[in-house]
Amino acid sequence: MIYTIIDVETTGRGNRITEISVFKYDGNCVIDEFTTLVNPQSDIPFHITALTGIDNEMVSNAPVFEDVAQHILDITEDSIFVAHNVNFDYNVIGGEFKRLGIDFRRKKLCTVRLSRKLLPGHKSYSLGKLCKALSIDLVGRHRARGDAEATVVLFELLLKQPNASEAFSDFLNKNSRESTLPPNLSKETFETLPNSPGIYYFKDKKGTIIYIGKAKDIKKRVLSHFYSKTKKSLDMVRETRDIDFELSGSELIALLMEDAAIKQNFPIYNKVAKRTIQSYSIFSYEDRNGIIHLAMNKGRLTPNPLVTFFNVRDVRLYMEKICSQFNLCPKYCHLQESVWECSHYNITNCKGICRNEESISDYNERVIEAIKAISEGKKDIILKEKGRAANEEAFIWIKNNVYLGYGFIDKQEQITHEEDLQHYLIKQKDNMDIQKILKHKMVEL
Repeated sequence: MIYTIIDVETTGRGNRITEISVFKYDGNCVIDEFTTLVNPQSDIPFHITALTGIDNEMVSNAPVFEDVAQHILDITEDSIFVAHNVNFDYNVIGGEFKRLGIDFRRKKLCTVRLSRKLLPGHKSYSLGKLCKALSIDLVGRHRARGDAEATVVLFELLLKQPNASEAFSDFLNKNSRESTLPPNLSKETFETLPNSPGIYYFKDKKGTIIYIGKAKDIKKRVLSHFYSKTKKSLDMVRETRDIDFELSGSELIALLMEDAAIKQNFPIYNKVAKRTIQSYSIFSYEDRNGIIHLAMNKGRLTPNPLVTFFNVRDVRLYMEKICSQFNLCPKYCHLQESVWECSHYNITNCKGICRNEESISDYNERVIEAIKAISEGKKDIILKEKGRAANEEAFIWIKNNVYLGYGFIDKQEQITHEEDLQHYLIKQKDNMDIQKILKHKMVEL
């Protein structure tokens, strides 16, 4: 069996190759080698130069990847692609070939995963620390040839371990998930993941949540991350040490759970839905003269809102609509501030409360009608969803157009009053993202 033991150095962002080293190994000795700098045709950041020593000047006259592509295809042909953290090197090289319109496919082995299997008990399986623990000389750390040459020595050691043949066969099995799992994630952890709807948490070595996702099939969705070739996925997978999950019963509740979990934990690899959306509410109050006002404020400063929105424009447009519909005064609807009399550019049907041309009682009567209309527009909805088990049902509770949360109930439980439902409610915060999620569901009803 022939192996090609490979290491690449890259630009970091964009993962363009700056150096590649390939050692062809027949199981006994190295029979061929190819090492070269590569012009990435993009800038090498300073922090990458500090790590590898490779700068823009060094690669300015080096061949571009297209110039060495055929040599790499030839030397790796009919061989098993071996690397430390193999998915990184394999995907980077595959990405370079993809830019040339070439589909690069090789069987692969990861020396990190093999080391964890055959050389258990080490505190770290990074190449540098593992080589130090095993007394393997590593000359030229973070240079392709130095790292690849050390990986050759490590690979020879792995081949000599008891049960090596069985371990290598397991990892090479085309249908085995082992070959696609992150190098620091155990097979046991992956196998605990269910083929059910819910959310999942990727965690780093400190147990910090670095990514949260939702899925109709958690195990299948998690596995798809390990096949992805995007830089975000490569970095995230490389950092993943553990995966946790929560069942939801349905995809809709999984979406709601995911939004809440992201906003609570702020994982570094979740870019969307991190933001906390500011809410704005309309409320009423009576001033010292007995005039009832309608006003707008931030949701957290409004204890008893009549209606809530998630951007300033929507709440203001709604207030203008109510003001115009019920002949209310823009001044007392706080559409105009610090004025003696209203003079709104669009709302001109004020009956004169601001000019003492209308009685307070007549004006308040229309304000009360407006408040009643706002209240009548509110909806109380309980959506039933599939539970996490056969004997369970789930629900989503919307009261007065406000999302309260979700919950799970045993099918044998008798729910006759709203108070009964309160015991099972997992309270959640409403926000614009949640409203968008639920809006799609309402359209289906």
